[in-house]
Amino acid sequence: MAASWRLGFDPCRLRYLLGFAGRRGLGLAKGAVGCSVGRGSSWKWFHSTQWLRVDPIKILMPSLSPTMEEGNIVKWLKKEGDAVSSGDALCEIETDKAVVTLDASDDGILAKIVVEEGTKNIRLGSLIGLMVEEGKDWKHVEIPKDVGPPPPVSKPSVPGPSPEPQISLSVKKGPPPSTLQLRLSPAARNILEKHALDASQGTATGPRGIFTKEDALNLVKLKQTGKITEPRPAPAPPSTPTASVAPQVTAGPSYPRPVIPPVSTPGRPNAVGTFTEIPASNIRRVIAKRLTESKSTIPHAYATASCDVGAVLKVRQDLVRDDIKVSVNDFIIKAAAVTLKQMPGVNVSWDGEGPKQMPSIDISVAVATDKGLITPIIKDAAAKGVQEIADSVKALSKKARDGKLLPEEYQGGSFSISNLGMFGIDEFTAVINPPQACILAVGRFRPVLKLTEDEEGNPRLQQHQLITVTMSSDSRVVDDELATRFLESFKANLENPFRLA
Repeated sequence: MAASWRLGFDPCRLRYLLGFAGRRGLGLAKGAVGCSVGRGSSWKWFHSTQWLRVDPIKILMPSLSPTMEEGNIVKWLKKEGDAVSSGDALCEIETDKAVVTLDASDDGILAKIVVEEGTKNIRLGSLIGLMVEEGKDWKHVEIPKDVGPPPPVSKPSVPGPSPEPQISLSVKKGPPPSTLQLRLSPAARNILEKHALDASQGTATGPRGIFTKEDALNLVKLKQTGKITEPRPAPAPPSTPTASVAPQVTAGPSYPRPVIPPVSTPGRPNAVGTFTEIPASNIRRVIAKRLTESKSTIPHAYATASCDVGAVLKVRQDLVRDDIKVSVNDFIIKAAAVTLKQMPGVNVSWDGEGPKQMPSIDISVAVATDKGLITPIIKDAAAKGVQEIADSVKALSKKARDGKLLPEEYQGGSFSISNLGMFGIDEFTAVINPPQACILAVGRFRPVLKLTEDEEGNPRLQQHQLITVTMSSDSRVVDDELATRFLESFKANLENPFRLA
C-alpha cells in the first residue's frame, strides 16, 4: 500500500498517468533526472503542437466571367514563402474569354500552391492555394480536409460502358448464324482488323444495330486490360457457328471496306491520311459553344448595303497631315454608334424572355488572337470622337492579343462590328454574339467605276471607293423593316463624315 501511495502522488508519475507521457517512458526509469527531462520535453511538445496549428487563408478558383465554368492555371507569379500584399498579382488564370490576373485580397505569405501551373479544367470554387497571416509559420500549413485539391483533368474523357457488362453480354448472347452478319462502320472495320478482334466479342450500340467506332475502341480497351486474352476467342460452347467464323476473319478481311488510314503515333511522322488531335483551349471551347447556341437558337436575318467611303478617305488624309492617325474602321464604329443613337430600337438585346433596351451604346469590336476571337468594348462610343475611338481600339486590341483584358473590358456590349476588310474579304456574314441583337460585318473598300453626270449634265465615268456591309439581326427584336432603315441611316452617316461630329 505504501508503494502504491507513493506512486499515486509522485509528480513525475502523476503527469505520466494524466497523459503527458509521449516521450517520458525513459524518464520514469531514470528517476529524478528523468523527471526533469521528461517535464521539459513535455512542455516543448505541448507548446509546439499549439504553435503549429495555423489557420490558412484559402485561395479558391474565382468566377472571372459570367459564362466561366472552369479555369486553367497559366502561371504562378508568386512562389511558396513569398510575402503578399493586398492587390499583388498571385497567378494568371485562363478563363473562357482571356487570361486574367488573380490579385490577392489579403496581406500574408503564400504558404502552399495546391494546383500547379499548367493544370487545366479547374472547377469554380476549387482550392488552388493557401496563404497565412504575416508572422505565421507557412512551412507547416496543412491542406484543409474539407477542401482538397481537384484532380487535374487535362483532357475530358468519353465515358464508355464498363468492361464487365460487355463480357457478360457477349457470353450470354451466343449469336446464332442468322445474326453473325453485323453491320460495321468503316472505322470499326479498320480498328477490328488492326487489333485482330472480332465484332461478336462486343455489343453494337449504334443506330439500327450498327457496330460503331466507339464499340470497337471499347474492345481494344478490354484487350489491353487483359479481359480478352486471345485475338479470336472462341464463343460459348452452345454457340458453334462463331468458332467457324473466327478462323475466316483471321485469314483476311471478310467484308468489303474502304481504305481507312491508321491512327497516327505521337512523336513519329504521320502516315498518309492520318490526323493529330489538337487540344482546345477554354476560349476556343466557349467560342464553339456560343456560336453553336447562337446559330441554333437565334433566328438570323441578313441585310446588305454598299457604302461610298470616298469622303471618309479624304477626311482621313487631311487628318494624317495633322499627324492624327485614324483608320476607316474607326469611322465605321463612330457611324454605327451615331446611328444607334438615332435609332435606339436597334440598341437592344434578348434576355431569354423578351427584348431589353440597353442603357448605353457600347460597341464590341471583334479582334482575332492566337487563342480565338474576342470582342473588347468601346464604352459609350456615341459620345467619343473618332480619334478617341481610334486610341481605345488600339489599346484594347493590344491587350486582347497579349491576353491582358480585364473582365469589364470584354463583358457586355450592345452592338458588334467585325471587319475583315484588311484581309481582302469583299463581304461576309457574321454570327450574332448573344445576348446582343445585331452584328455588322464589314468588307474591304474597293474601286468601282460608276456613270455619273457632270455640272453640265454630261455623262462621265467616275471612280468610287465602295465597301459592302452586311448586318445580321435577331428577328425576334429587330425585324427586316427596322434593319433596312438602320442600314440606310448608317450609309448616310458614313458617306457624310461631317454628320459624325
